[in-house]
Amino acid sequence: MRTCKKIVVVTTLFLLAFQAISQDTAKVTAVKKAFEASYTFEKTANFTTAITKIKSVYDATSYEINLRLGYLCYEGLLYRESAKYYKKAVELKPSSIEAKLGFALPLYALASWDTLKMQYEAILKLDPNNSTVNYRMGLTYYYKLDYTTALTYFQKVYDSYPFDYDNTCMMGWTMLKLKKTTEAKSYFNIVLLIRPNDTSALSGMKELK
Repeated sequence: MRTCKKIVVVTTLFLLAFQAISQDTAKVTAVKKAFEASYTFEKTANFTTAITKIKSVYDATSYEINLRLGYLCYEGLLYRESAKYYKKAVELKPSSIEAKLGFALPLYALASWDTLKMQYEAILKLDPNNSTVNYRMGLTYYYKLDYTTALTYFQKVYDSYPFDYDNTCMMGWTMLKLKKTTEAKSYFNIVLLIRPNDTSALSGMKELK
């Protein structure tokens, strides 16, 4: 009798395990199909349907699903909803730079400057030389008219990407605002190597005269 009971217990556990595996497999398949469908609708800018497809398999514990919904909602101009999903993705993977960069997009659109700055600072703690964030921080301080602080961020980007158009151009303008005319001219000349007859660089050169 004991042997029969053991067989029944083992059989039951096996069936339960098999059922769980089958459910997991079905779930994974459903998520894959939802993602595939969302890419198809994204190509035609049908973000509403793409969002619906992902929401049909929503799992609050899934980093990938929350990240995807954050992106699709942002592209669909649903900024508050986008921020909600990106925030969840950040919470699920606190060390994820991609999630924080994604989160920054709706925050910028919503003009949530304090939260945006917090995300940028969090990224720089993880990756001090992140060119995207250093450039954006530089812009933030530049438009606050704090040119000295702006320069510290632009300089970090320049050290790594000395032939980048956007950052080199801002180096030129920041130097001009700081009245460092020789340096400003040097950076504007580099910009003109990257983009001959660039209107921004030529405008800066004109102000130097």
